[in-house]
Amino acid sequence: MQEAGAPQLIHWTENGEERSARWHSEAGMPPPRRVAIADDRMNADVAYRLACEGTALLWRGDFQNARQLLQALARRTGHKGKGGKKARAPKVPGSATEAFHLHRQAQSQRARTLAMLLIPFEPGYTIPLRRAPDVKLACNEAYGRGEDAFVISLRELLGLIGAHEWRKAGVEIPALGERIHPHYGVFSPVRGEYVQLVAETPLPRGAQLAFDIGAGTGVLSAVLAKRGVAHIVATDMDQRALSCARDNIARLGLDEQIELIEADLFPEGRAPLVVCNPPWVPARPSSSIEHAVYDPDSRMLRGFLAGLKDHLTPGGEGWLILSDLAEHLGLRPREQLLGWVAEAGLQVLGRQDVRPVHPRSQDADDPLHAARAAEVTSLWRLGIA
Repeated sequence: MQEAGAPQLIHWTENGEERSARWHSEAGMPPPRRVAIADDRMNADVAYRLACEGTALLWRGDFQNARQLLQALARRTGHKGKGGKKARAPKVPGSATEAFHLHRQAQSQRARTLAMLLIPFEPGYTIPLRRAPDVKLACNEAYGRGEDAFVISLRELLGLIGAHEWRKAGVEIPALGERIHPHYGVFSPVRGEYVQLVAETPLPRGAQLAFDIGAGTGVLSAVLAKRGVAHIVATDMDQRALSCARDNIARLGLDEQIELIEADLFPEGRAPLVVCNPPWVPARPSSSIEHAVYDPDSRMLRGFLAGLKDHLTPGGEGWLILSDLAEHLGLRPREQLLGWVAEAGLQVLGRQDVRPVHPRSQDADDPLHAARAAEVTSLWRLGIA
């Protein structure tokens, strides 16, 4: 039995020898029990059948051919059999809630299948394959120093490479007139409508101190600093988020205005303005980065509301940034949200609304299109009742 806290290992047989290496999965997937060696000779249909059966494919061929095979597997996740025959017609959901759960189930199954194509790493983040890219910098940014060999899914590796490019290029934030550079595992502020709400909503009188609960990339703290708030205390529990926010704040030259603290929700004390952008959907995340989107049982939302009264100065405001997508999916009714507000001894002082403009809100083929098309993002101004 493997000791608690010990690294997980993946085991396989190659050239008649038993081998093993450390297993790495950001999504927390366990190491596959069955592993086959695969190379450039493997047929995509055979690879797809093995992946669906739970057999992982440890790649020993050309790296770029592995990428092409992954693309072929992705095309097959919506089809079955040779010749591209379509799978059975999907179940028609009876409600928006059922549509959401079926969509998440399909996403999870697809992720498991595509995660079966594996890439080996040697110590120092070297990939021992032909035409493999140099990913040392990207891996060091995401994982820290790499001193041992390990195995990772190609899909996760490509996500890491993509995140590295996002980090280099940054995301343009019109409210700042600057770019924010998201780190690997930290949610990117690509949906700028909620940032604009924070930039445009009138500040409470005398708001020279603000708390930013769940800082993430630090974008909302930066917006408040640019608006003239003299001191912002930003909190987060995630080490990657804290590192990311620290980097962005330094890039923007806002170190003297913004203080970063590792804390679960609130720092000590009270402020005339407390801002929080919690995950919007009460569901279980399936990977580390999904914690920014999915909040099981609305834990962070309820924690923010329950503790806000004790951290507001008299006449202060709590700004809750929240989409109503969960309401349109039948996951959290508006009455429940308002009930939590009242139970916390709070009242609604006002609300600023904006319609999302992201591409999926316009995509009629999206399984959740009806809910996305009706979605509204709001900044709720809350005060002590």
